[in-house]
Amino acid sequence: MSLSGGATLFGVAGAVLVGLGVYGLIVSPQPLRKLLALNVIGTGAFLLFGTVARRGADAGLPADPVPQALVITGIVVAFAATALAAAIMLRLARVAGSADLDDAPAGEAAEADVAERRE
Repeated sequence: MSLSGGATLFGVAGAVLVGLGVYGLIVSPQPLRKLLALNVIGTGAFLLFGTVARRGADAGLPADPVPQALVITGIVVAFAATALAAAIMLRLARVAGSADLDDAPAGEAAEADVAERRE
């Protein structure tokens, strides 16, 4: 298999990951699954970006380290954002008693419920 064939395979895999992530984001009502779906979308995007950079190098252009640096930076930022979102979900579960957003009470009843749970 040539290098461009492998790059095509990685490109297709990245597109499939993005598609699966979008499907999971749309279908799943649970916040944790939505967070995981966003991570799958990000992984697919990083793979697509790396594939595009690799195809440029296969075409005879000089190797550019900037796409690799951007992907590594994106991975670090995605990890930090995932940790923050998980912490917020844990806090939501602790305060509201459930991490599901569909069953959350609205308005003044929600404030009374939160105040009641804190006591």
